[in-house]
Amino acid sequence: MAKPDQTLVLRRLPIVVGAIAGTLLMVNRLATPVLTDSQARSDALGVIISAVLILTGLLWQQIQPKPPEAVELVGESGFELGKDLPEVVQTELAWASHLLLTNTVTRSVVAYYQGQVIMRRGTLGPVAEVKPGAILQRVLAKQAPVYLVSLKIYPGRVEFDYLPENTQGVICQPMGNGGALILAANAPRSYTQQDETWIAGIADKLGNTLDQAIAPSASTPS
Repeated sequence: MAKPDQTLVLRRLPIVVGAIAGTLLMVNRLATPVLTDSQARSDALGVIISAVLILTGLLWQQIQPKPPEAVELVGESGFELGKDLPEVVQTELAWASHLLLTNTVTRSVVAYYQGQVIMRRGTLGPVAEVKPGAILQRVLAKQAPVYLVSLKIYPGRVEFDYLPENTQGVICQPMGNGGALILAANAPRSYTQQDETWIAGIADKLGNTLDQAIAPSASTPS
């Protein structure tokens, strides 16, 4: 049996308390044969308090933000590393992807560096190859991240065919010289500003390792 949402219970509590208090005041008023001035003042105050409680509960119902709806991303789970990667790079990619998949809403990670996919992990998309579209090319050229909060509303989503088809949100984070870390979330508008800062730090660390470990003569994307 599902447990009740504690937040929902707390939001409705003022309405319930206000309604019960108002009902008891009315019953007490009807059961009192002789009404004194002090009791009339107390009843009036009680009615006001009950009304305020009910109004507060109704306002809480309206302003409570609706949590993002998470989905189960379509695809098989896996962990793929590029061929002939230095051991230090493999270790850091494994470490970074594990942190992202276990501590954020990220459900799929793709690491793209100098024209090659060097890692895929989590729920894998149907296409293994990354062909940079307009969005990823802009990230690589300007070295500035792009966060698509709800992928389905962006026409450019077609370029992300290497991610699960029902991906809800995407972050493209620059990573070193000619690289990007591409993260797929299972819920729209779900990355916080703190998440974005943390992801940027991880990408900077990976990029530094990649730039030092992989030969600078490796091909770069056009």
